[in-house]
Amino acid sequence: MIIYNVTVNIEDSVHNEWLTWIKAHIPQVLATGKFKEAKLTKVLVEEEMGGQTYSIQYRAHSREALNDYYANHAEALRQDGLKKFADKMLAFRTELEVVDEYTVDFK
Repeated sequence: MIIYNVTVNIEDSVHNEWLTWIKAHIPQVLATGKFKEAKLTKVLVEEEMGGQTYSIQYRAHSREALNDYYANHAEALRQDGLKKFADKMLAFRTELEVVDEYTVDFK
């Protein structure tokens, strides 16, 4: 399984607006049908550059689904955020391959 991770640092001046926007944006990404789920997490490290940092992790159905997302959906969805927050945010993307998963139940 592949996780498509987007890490975003957003300036404090637009933080609340961006947070509202990203909570609407994530369902749009999921609506492409290429991902099983998404998690929005806040990075709990204070950045030297300031602002707030978040990670959005999308679980792709498959490598092929992620490639299709890149080819047919990613650019348009990215442009929306760039138009709204262009110089107020810094984003980078990584792909993570799930090697193994573990759970524990202490009941």
